[in-house]
Amino acid sequence: MKTILIVDDHTDIRRLLSITLGKDFKIIEAEDGDSALAAVQQHHPAVVLLDVMMPGEMDGLQVLDAIKANARTRDCLVAMITARGQSADHEDARSRGADAYFIKPFSPLQVVAWVRSKLG
Repeated sequence: MKTILIVDDHTDIRRLLSITLGKDFKIIEAEDGDSALAAVQQHHPAVVLLDVMMPGEMDGLQVLDAIKANARTRDCLVAMITARGQSADHEDARSRGADAYFIKPFSPLQVVAWVRSKLG
């Protein structure tokens, strides 16, 4: 069973995605950038669903940079899930290596469809 890491500081968003994806995938959760990177190193998820704006030292874009800069994790698929909906934000995330960009409020079914299309 493939692993998905859900990273968001809002428990309700993590729960929503976990319930929606949990039947088909192993779900791991993190609530900030530091715990997200630790989870990526420990569990090597196939997909990371990553919020941009989070408390702590690292925001989601910095986590994305770290994932894509590491030879062991750069092949991990990363989808940003964020309230930042400007085209410049989207372009910035894509240029850093994001594989998808979902704007809050998002459709969980859209996220599930994207994950399934990528993981089969």
